[in-house]
Amino acid sequence: MDKYSIESHKLIYHPGRVYDWLTGKNIYPIYVEISPVSGCNHRCNFCALDYLRDNYNVLDKEILKSNLSQMAEVGVKSIMYAGEGEPLLHKDIVDIVKFTKSLGMDVAITTNGVFLDKILSEKLLPRLSWIRISINAGNRVTYANIHRTKSQDFDTVLSNLYSAVKVKKKYNLNSTIGVQTLLLPENYKEIIFLSKILKKIEIDYLIIKPYSQHPMSKSTIYKNLDYTKYLKLTEEIENISDKRFKIIFRKNTIEKLKQEKKCLKCLGTNFWSYIKSDGDVYACSSFLGNKKFCYGNIYKDTFKNIWNSLKKEKILKYINNKLDVSKCRKVCRLDEINKYLWELKNPVEHVNFI
Repeated sequence: MDKYSIESHKLIYHPGRVYDWLTGKNIYPIYVEISPVSGCNHRCNFCALDYLRDNYNVLDKEILKSNLSQMAEVGVKSIMYAGEGEPLLHKDIVDIVKFTKSLGMDVAITTNGVFLDKILSEKLLPRLSWIRISINAGNRVTYANIHRTKSQDFDTVLSNLYSAVKVKKKYNLNSTIGVQTLLLPENYKEIIFLSKILKKIEIDYLIIKPYSQHPMSKSTIYKNLDYTKYLKLTEEIENISDKRFKIIFRKNTIEKLKQEKKCLKCLGTNFWSYIKSDGDVYACSSFLGNKKFCYGNIYKDTFKNIWNSLKKEKILKYINNKLDVSKCRKVCRLDEINKYLWELKNPVEHVNFI
């Protein structure tokens, strides 16, 4: 069982915010993803945001802190540091995470894990709800080819995971340590081996997910990837998972790749937002760089003012009512939320016969 609801959503645990949205009130996001830096130490061949590599941006710590305070004040529940770059490259990432947690918001990080040494783990893990490391191969050679980096990074990341688990045990922390891997033709034969390595290290889970083409990405090498033959991995994976170590094979997401989008509207953008490394606040991460989806910039205005602006309302209205979702990413993180909200807005008949 996927106890993290990776294949589903958690909006059902926020009935108050959903009710306010249903009754037409202006609501603030529950979750905000923030990109501290645009640069990355890897050049993964599947990178969805490869089209954003021209400029190197670093979010100003004080500007960010000021806006984080506003987010906490208006009811934002969680912040994930990830985005178009490697978040651990930000020299003040520890201070930023500490400050975010001190405001009462849940904090998470998605990283390639190269810089997550023991010292950094000891500083970050006590403040994180979870950290997820991207490892897209089961050996040094394949890793170097997919991540487009030196092969030693594979060993470094595994060593860092081992240290992170030791830190978690030493201080009896609740922070969840997970790994995510993208299932690709180059690595699918290594997935079982990788799973066994991670189980031995004693991380909490491994997510195995399919590639989904970003509408603005330069890379198209995996655009028409057929995952049919990879579904047989399910049986082997079941023999590795146990009560302590979970493997979440995103079979439902793979099935979605073969289907047309059933939801006609994008409604989930009302509950989340994205702050780019240059300070731009976006409605959707699938359209980063397209100013049509940019609410404003935290260097020029505050998050609270941006969220309450007429411009933001116009953009959301367009997304909710006119956006052609068939042109969006084939598999979107908001798919399940969109289905849930669509059903609330458009209930079936005889809903009282539960």
